[in-house]
Amino acid sequence: MDAIELVSPFDSHLHLRDSDALKTTAPLACETFAGAIVMPNLTPPIDSIEAAQDYKARILSFCQKPFEPIVAIYLTDTLKGEVLDLVKIVKLYPSGVTTGSENGVKNIDQYDRLFAAMQEAGTILSVHGETNDFVLDREARFATIYESLAKRFPRLKIIMEHISSAALAKLLDRYENLFATITLHHLLYTLDDLLGSKLNPHLFCKPIVKTPADRAALRRLAFGAHSKVSFGSDSAPHIRSAKERFGAAGIFSAPVLLPKLVELFEENSALDYLQSFVSDNAQKIYDIKLPRKTISLIKKPFVVQEDINGFIPMCAKETIRWSIR
Repeated sequence: MDAIELVSPFDSHLHLRDSDALKTTAPLACETFAGAIVMPNLTPPIDSIEAAQDYKARILSFCQKPFEPIVAIYLTDTLKGEVLDLVKIVKLYPSGVTTGSENGVKNIDQYDRLFAAMQEAGTILSVHGETNDFVLDREARFATIYESLAKRFPRLKIIMEHISSAALAKLLDRYENLFATITLHHLLYTLDDLLGSKLNPHLFCKPIVKTPADRAALRRLAFGAHSKVSFGSDSAPHIRSAKERFGAAGIFSAPVLLPKLVELFEENSALDYLQSFVSDNAQKIYDIKLPRKTISLIKKPFVVQEDINGFIPMCAKETIRWSIR
């Protein structure tokens, strides 16, 4: 196959940042995706409907093509149940587990009343599922929390964001109301790529890339387009100095997402399932109707830039076999 078309690709988990960064991130997103769920962990966080509307307007001001940004609302003590009819997605960050989680939740149980209201309103709960334990165990340790939430609120749709472990992959078929997003970098890399020969700070993210067995579990879900899984890039740019001097967590994958996904799915004889993974599943899971946008890719190599406005992209200086037409 020398060409492929993807209809209305959707990114279920995207960080666009704000201010000057939007000049780089928003055009990249609207160039290749019909829409995205945009994360709210800014400073200050997007924790109200008004803040989300203002952020959406800032995003769209940099978009020259049809694009639907769905801004999640950051879960804080100020979120009240009476506004849930106007809220599509609420994002739960456990305190201190990742970038911008300083205002996150310290005791999940204290939000039971809100979760019950979300269940009634049909609001989706999106979760960064990690504890503050040993780094390789943080996601697996969160499994019991997911199970508790799924059992106590069986009609609450819960998204296990950017799953990176076999432990969470197993939960999808146990609980009807658990869903997941999977990133490109967790399908590609393991700890060997991050620090096997020398440290590559541009592959450091949270949750951290893990073992070959964990990657294999994620690939089985993605390459078979499991109906409860959708693509979420978790593209999260930091300027070069923040990555290389301070080890900020986040991988800037946005410039290579669709070409690299096509290359990976082709290598694994799974191209027939890519449309479901990057669009169809998400539209069903999130109950959304996307603007129609057809992205054509052709088998033509391109070399990834080393630096894009001060951000270092994933696969920098590498050659990818597919290009956007």
